[in-house]
Amino acid sequence: MNNAIDELLTVRDWLRWAVSRFEEAQLFYGHGTDNVYDEAVWLILATLKLPRDRLEPFLDARLTRNERLAVLNVVQQRTARRLPTAYLTQEAWLGPFRFYVDERVIVPRSYFAELLENGFSPWIDDAADVTTALDLCTGSGCLAIIMAHVFPHARIDAIDLSPDALSIAQRNIADYDLDDQIEAIQSDLFAGVPDRRYDLIISNPPYVTAEAMAALPPEYRHEPVLALAAGADGLDVVRRILAAAPDHLQPGGVLAIEVGHNRDIVDAAFPDLPLTWVDTESAEGKIFLVRREDLLALS
Repeated sequence: MNNAIDELLTVRDWLRWAVSRFEEAQLFYGHGTDNVYDEAVWLILATLKLPRDRLEPFLDARLTRNERLAVLNVVQQRTARRLPTAYLTQEAWLGPFRFYVDERVIVPRSYFAELLENGFSPWIDDAADVTTALDLCTGSGCLAIIMAHVFPHARIDAIDLSPDALSIAQRNIADYDLDDQIEAIQSDLFAGVPDRRYDLIISNPPYVTAEAMAALPPEYRHEPVLALAAGADGLDVVRRILAAAPDHLQPGGVLAIEVGHNRDIVDAAFPDLPLTWVDTESAEGKIFLVRREDLLALS
């Protein structure tokens, strides 16, 4: 590796070298990027404390020896330990929103971010009408924070079972100066808010099946199992949410749950529930919606 330190001088040099090392190691992507080039760009720019969206002006900039050592270290950690770049940089992004993360919490990634960009239209007619909202299984607090920007008049609860996750959520909430709007609550689903009702509940809960857990790439094994595993068919938590949600939704309230690739499993498990499957620009059928009245009709 001494040769790398002495021979790789510019950002362009290190970017090429990182891409080669990542390809050689056959890394898996999915914690903020989906390809080797974007992963290398993100890791190098973040390590050098450069703007994440401004590569071109810096490509031919020469690095100091300490900077070269820093880049070498993170590239080695990414390849040898298979740590997701989000953990190495301690940051994750959903659209323009940046969040602090470490290995105590799952790396934020959710199709809800795309739906919230449009104010959850057409299922929410007017963002001003949302006065209470819940991000259930909040993890880093990312979706609660985005909801606070989309629904500025809403009181928002951010619930998670994990005290470690809640500590990170509280940090992110404070970073966005949203302590007066968002309350972080440690709770097993709705247990900690027995009397609260919401206009909108969104949840990106654990939904990985036992079979998929056994086949996870090494990168995902750095994430908390509690945030991923959800029983044999991946619906252990979803079933509990659907059962309890009617008591925590306002009349006309909307429940939306993200279930990844499990649409067929959900449809088979709840054949009589009129679910609306939502498409986003980047995915189809990863989130379903249901209104309180439909849940009550089947209870």
